[in-house]
Amino acid sequence: MTPGSNIPLSAARVTVDVAAPVRLDVSGLLLTGDGKVRSDDDFIFYNQPSGPGVTYRSGGGTAPDAITVDTAAVPPGIEKIVVTASPDAAGQTFQGIEPTATIRDADGGAVLATFTPPQLGTETALVVVEIYRRGGQWKARAVGQGYANGLAGIATDFGVTVEEPAAAPAAPPQPTAPPVAPPMPAAPPAPAPGSGKINLDKGRVSLQKNQTVSLVKGGRPLLSQVRMGLGWEPAFRGGDIDLDASVIAYGPQRNHVDSCYFGKLTILKGAVKHSGDNLTGEGAGDDEVIVVDLGRIPQEVTGLVFTVNSFSGQKFTDVAKAYCRLVDAATEEELVRFDLTQAEPQTGVMMAKLIRQYSGEWEMTALGDFVKARTVRNMVDPGAKAL
Repeated sequence: MTPGSNIPLSAARVTVDVAAPVRLDVSGLLLTGDGKVRSDDDFIFYNQPSGPGVTYRSGGGTAPDAITVDTAAVPPGIEKIVVTASPDAAGQTFQGIEPTATIRDADGGAVLATFTPPQLGTETALVVVEIYRRGGQWKARAVGQGYANGLAGIATDFGVTVEEPAAAPAAPPQPTAPPVAPPMPAAPPAPAPGSGKINLDKGRVSLQKNQTVSLVKGGRPLLSQVRMGLGWEPAFRGGDIDLDASVIAYGPQRNHVDSCYFGKLTILKGAVKHSGDNLTGEGAGDDEVIVVDLGRIPQEVTGLVFTVNSFSGQKFTDVAKAYCRLVDAATEEELVRFDLTQAEPQTGVMMAKLIRQYSGEWEMTALGDFVKARTVRNMVDPGAKAL
């Protein structure tokens, strides 16, 4: 499997073994639709080896640790089980010791899939794979999302209460950082010279870099459901390009609220949803689609930044063109398009941002800013600066 790929499960009970050249701590977390555990009881690991439908098995240092999922016994409110791993030695990273997850039929032992996250570096913990249900069917997805703050970082991200002495000194710097930056402006940067303030009254808008369009149509703010389609094509004679689209939500002080990506398909109580799979929309084919219900975005969220990352490390100079387009989900009408014609040898790009105005309307600005970042986690700080 490759990062982001998925397979349907042909067995009701599956075991995920995670092996590496060093001893690992493997765990499983039962997550609801909002990507959080219901309580600490949903964190399954060596000190709490069983939960509803999920069990942990230690390899004792001579065999891989494993998480077994009995899909028939998983509670209805649980939408996915994420399998995580971290080196047993404190502070050790995954660089050069990339783990391999093997998904097996828990009863027959047949191998259903294997996955090895590529090119790891400073990560000290990983979400390796996830077992999830979609449309009544259970599937497995390769993730490989890395964390630099160990298993505690993963647990905290998914809502588990973690008490660590080391966590106390690390917490204060984050609250002190946002006030240094000025509050998010009431309006984004001015449009390109001569363009004036653009809205949707005259139909589809093609944006240039740093240009802004107000999502107002017929004199009224657009507060319906829209789809942000993001796409790309390989450069001439290039191989397959494996990119991941995401959206990062921020508060009024540019504080990070949440991120929606292939490993977390729904955020903000369903107001933002990731397709998780390649879709073909009207016109050019969208490689990934993120649905945003503008009217349901919580008031504490004032900005959204749409990003594309190359987790496998391919550079955007291998991409012939990248684009994003905003489509009215009700009418299928394309509202806004931004074609990124110039690329840089980087692994991440911020395509566009949506900012809520004090009037309640949203404005979209084309960005096209490249950064060195292979995961959405590494896009959070650059995205805040772009607001």
